[in-house]
Amino acid sequence: MTVDRMILAFAGFFILLSLALGWEQSPIFHSTHWHWFTAFVGVNLFQSAFTGFCPLANILKALGAKTA
Repeated sequence: MTVDRMILAFAGFFILLSLALGWEQSPIFHSTHWHWFTAFVGVNLFQSAFTGFCPLANILKALGAKTA
């Protein structure tokens, strides 16, 4: 799996997890403040589309993940 696909997988997982933790009808509800984390992930994806900078990509490359 390449870095690009790992980033998409991580982002999707964390968005779904933070939504489940912040949604009051969810069985794993914790606090509505988790929606701030959802927003953070979305903003990071948005800015990386324009700047090309993604902190997770740098971490994954440092750990030896293969690039496209």
